Amino acid sequence: MAFIEVAGVTKAFVTSSGLSREVLYDVSLSVERGEFVSILGTMGCGKSTLLKIISGLVAPDTGQVAIDGEVLRGIRPSAAIVFQNYSLLPWFSALENVRLAVGAAFPDWTRGRQREQAVRHLESVGLGKAVDRRPGHLSGGMRQRVAIARAFAIEPELLFLDEPFGALDALTRDSLQQELSRLCSVAGRPITTVMITNSVEEALLLSDRILPMTAGPRATLGAPVAVELAKPRSAGELLHDDHAAEVRAHVVASLTADLERARARRRLDGGRPSRRTAAAAEGPALRIAPEIEG
Repeated sequence: MAFIEVAGVTKAFVTSSGLSREVLYDVSLSVERGEFVSILGTMGCGKSTLLKIISGLVAPDTGQVAIDGEVLRGIRPSAAIVFQNYSLLPWFSALENVRLAVGAAFPDWTRGRQREQAVRHLESVGLGKAVDRRPGHLSGGMRQRVAIARAFAIEPELLFLDEPFGALDALTRDSLQQELSRLCSVAGRPITTVMITNSVEEALLLSDRILPMTAGPRATLGAPVAVELAKPRSAGELLHDDHAAEVRAHVVASLTADLERARARRRLDGGRPSRRTAAAAEGPALRIAPEIEG
């Protein structure tokens, strides 16, 4: 049995008009211990909902999630989650934000040891001189570094990432992606990681496998695509690697074909997609290459 087993998961939400909208349908997934898996899909397809279910934040309507052979009932103590929006306590310093997480994970440690752990991980992401700053005095990239340091400071067995770099500028994003790759591949303690992204290049850079997600509603996972390239990888290397080009083309073609099928279904049904679904289908569905963001 794989380390993470997701079997037949479905999830529906009630809309403001009182109708039930099935977001996920019959989703199954296996992740081996120490593997880095990326789930890639268009905006609004249900990726974040799926990650919340796999991490234990949200319960599925049907199906189940098992981790290391045990059915998941809430968040595991050995798991860390990095969200899109940093989720830092604004009245605490960067150091205290990390130390609080360390204290929750290791309550038997002395406060001094907890602080040492927090400082060490903040230094590992380049924030050794900013430990006493509050989030309001940090840039977006620095705040996300604090969130990543907090995640690794609790020495997780599992790491869940929900588009952690989507709002960052290109230079900061590249730096943090490389740091994440290094931290996830520490010798003797590889971390089992599931990442949500809408960037093909990010998935190629970090993943052992990429799983395309179909357009919603009733989204599910397509066939996984293995990324058989040595780590660490660089964006420059990926641009000129034949295997990377094949994986990139396969994933983009799979997602594009699914969007076309979704449009065809809507035409046959005579239905109008919701504004969110339309944005997913017609808007910037994927980031093929990193852009410079202001």
